[in-house]
Amino acid sequence: MRETTEALAREGTSGKNITRLRERAAALFEALETIERYFAFPGLSAFQNLRRLLDLNGHEELALLVRRVARALASGAYRRRAIPLVPEESEFDDLGDDTTLPSDKRSLGRPYFEVLIVDDVSDQQERYLRSALQAMRRDEDPFIYETVIVPSVEDVLVGILFNRDVQAVVIRPGLKLRSQNDVEILDHFLSRSATEALEELYPSEYGPETCRLIARVRPEIDAYLITDHSAEDIAGMDLGLCRRVFYNQEDFLELHLNILRGVNRRYRTPFFNALKEYSKQPTGVFHALPISRGKSISRSHWIQDMGAFYGPNIFMAETSATSGGLDSLLEPRGPIKEAQELAARAFGARRTYFATNGTSTCNKIVVQAIVRPGDIVLLDRDCHKSHHYGMVLAGASVVYMESYPLHEYSMYGAVPLKEIKRHLLRLKAAGQLDRVRMVLLTNCTFDGIVYDVERVMEECLAIKPDLVFLWDEAWFAFARFTPTYRRRTAMAAAETLKERLRAPEHAAAWEQQQKSLADADEETLLNTRLIAPPHARVRVYATQSTHKTLTSLRQGSMIHVHDQDFRGEVEEAFHEAYMTHTSTSPNYQIIASLDVGRRQVELEGFDFVQRQIETAMAIRRAVATHPLISKYFKVLTAGDMIPEQFRQSGVTSYYDAEQGWQDFWRSWREDEFVLDPTRITLLIGRTGWDGDTFKNKILMDRYGIQINKTSRNTVLFMTNIGTTRSSVAYLIEVLAEIARDLDTIHEEDSRMERRAWERRVQSLVHDVPPLPDFSAFHPAFRPEPNLPAGDLRSAFFLSYDETHCDYVDLGPDLLARLEEGEEMVSAAFVIPYPPGFPILVPGQIISAEIVRFMMALDVTEIHGYRPDLGLRIFTPDVLADKQ
Repeated sequence: MRETTEALAREGTSGKNITRLRERAAALFEALETIERYFAFPGLSAFQNLRRLLDLNGHEELALLVRRVARALASGAYRRRAIPLVPEESEFDDLGDDTTLPSDKRSLGRPYFEVLIVDDVSDQQERYLRSALQAMRRDEDPFIYETVIVPSVEDVLVGILFNRDVQAVVIRPGLKLRSQNDVEILDHFLSRSATEALEELYPSEYGPETCRLIARVRPEIDAYLITDHSAEDIAGMDLGLCRRVFYNQEDFLELHLNILRGVNRRYRTPFFNALKEYSKQPTGVFHALPISRGKSISRSHWIQDMGAFYGPNIFMAETSATSGGLDSLLEPRGPIKEAQELAARAFGARRTYFATNGTSTCNKIVVQAIVRPGDIVLLDRDCHKSHHYGMVLAGASVVYMESYPLHEYSMYGAVPLKEIKRHLLRLKAAGQLDRVRMVLLTNCTFDGIVYDVERVMEECLAIKPDLVFLWDEAWFAFARFTPTYRRRTAMAAAETLKERLRAPEHAAAWEQQQKSLADADEETLLNTRLIAPPHARVRVYATQSTHKTLTSLRQGSMIHVHDQDFRGEVEEAFHEAYMTHTSTSPNYQIIASLDVGRRQVELEGFDFVQRQIETAMAIRRAVATHPLISKYFKVLTAGDMIPEQFRQSGVTSYYDAEQGWQDFWRSWREDEFVLDPTRITLLIGRTGWDGDTFKNKILMDRYGIQINKTSRNTVLFMTNIGTTRSSVAYLIEVLAEIARDLDTIHEEDSRMERRAWERRVQSLVHDVPPLPDFSAFHPAFRPEPNLPAGDLRSAFFLSYDETHCDYVDLGPDLLARLEEGEEMVSAAFVIPYPPGFPILVPGQIISAEIVRFMMALDVTEIHGYRPDLGLRIFTPDVLADKQ
């Protein structure tokens, strides 16, 4: 619009392009009018005034004002000052960008947000509502807001989906149901049955239903219901997360104060505030930490550069004290306890615990709290190594489950639901189901494969109603804050499942299915969508690396709990496990960053995550459509990474160069597995470089681009809430430059060089070694010979005695011995990076397939393997003694 109106101003009133430009401007006004009704700036009224300037041929004034609006939107100036939309106020054209202001000045400004009011009123009444609330503003208010007024239930939903500044919704009695705009987009966030159910509501029910819908789409937003019915009766209804019900009276001051109070409820950071206050107190330090208050630095002649680099505040807030307004992470009673309660609310958990030493420790805490020696745990074999070590510490009997393999990319997907059910049913048939304690899965995987969490839990509970689930969501903390992702998170699925199990119609459906499956065999049960019994217990834990996907200092993590039996069965054990693994000297800066990170996602998580998804989609589109980049690189799609039998929607790609954007939402509603689009797996085999070389020699050394996961022929780019459009542009620029360089090199290749390159490509793209399955635990480490469960703990500690172990060289001789039938058993975890999960665990039989895979690996980092000695194995004598 800015470019078009500036061209109009240059043309005057009679230029040769005037007609074309006016038609273009009119079309833009029509397109933008649909959007502007949901935003406070410039607002629909100001927008319509701009439209009138076009009709009156006021091209110069129009160009000036459109430029002012565009600059205010781009710079964020409208958030901190009033932007007059009259041409005389020319001094307001010098609008600075918020991001260029010094951090101290930005922190002193009052945060800005918008309030959505829903009421079908006239223009005059609309102006009255807006001015009445503006009149309530006071200089001492901690925040500043502007209002947007829409007429219908559908408009509210559109508004909160697309206006990321909305922090509160005020629902007045005059609202109507349908929007005058086409809002087909709502079908992606609400089921069709829910949309059709709206038609059956009485007008008096529109308000309460709007509250419930807001809670489903953006549960962090405050809703306020104003009613002309009995406020007491309305307040007793299910109103979702409605903060307050007002009787229909014009008490704008009370409404204003409640809006500010509601936003402040999310803005509060109890521990961060306590730490700031502590740093201001004059104290005498007579305990540990010479660095406290920066004393050991300020008095030094040799480490002044450290103080200059970090600044004074980090040292002023460094302490090991738990008094003086602070708190103990091990026994929180003050601001840490309050901060954890706020985090539980934000992430939809019943309880949340902070950790300052990463999700690896969180995993061990949960496993140790839940699993007792001898309990059977069904474990995703290619999960993070912390889970395997957790099994050792807990003394669990481990049943490894196989993920579907992606041989051509040297990576695994996720564990199919049938695989999980098959193990549970066979353990039931063996009379061992009572020993099964936990199912442990990774959601989402490093490569972005996401489970249908609710379905997995329900079908497993149909077989064992008291099963505990641990979902490793180390890379998925951000998913809570966008409606499409949220339903596939552990905490949201747990709450939904708990509510559904209570419903009378669910009990009837379960009873009917029980009758129909009375004599069903295993195959029938595997192919039936099982219904959990109403008496099933929802027991769900999620561990999240806050520092990986949200704002937190490194190692900041959280444990979220939604366990109906926590208080009666787990609480004491959990406390002991937490005390076992948590440092008595936790880093307060990390705790404070977790507190602030929670504040951020409650107030702007929806905005940041939506932008994260947009940047990832932009990368996918750019790679797919760029003729030179696509010659050497390909972004792997859902069709590439998820086999067809797990994609019930039939969606193969979120973006197709020929067909454009596909039905992203449908796949997330229907498919057993979906691909998180913010994880961009780039196939690089056609460059002739393996993943490790491309990561280190090309991306890092040559261009300064950091990534941390590769496979033999792929590299993984992960967008996050800090990814900027400039970073995306740089990445695309780099890929294009690499592709141009490759073209230049190949133009000058000799015939032999060309052949060598083609062989490298053949090796990376086609001659990829198949991924090995888990072989089996050796009988010496299987307490029950008829069960696949293995005793990792005994195998792990048996290897501590050097006399029990030997080494064998990794090579053709070892392969020949295995193929001739010689049995060898691993005495250690063997973890190549990549792929980053154990391909051998203590007590596992070494297969020829595993050795072939290791011989084909071209990585230099293999934990548990010493090139100078070989693979560590148990001696035949110790295995015989164990049996």
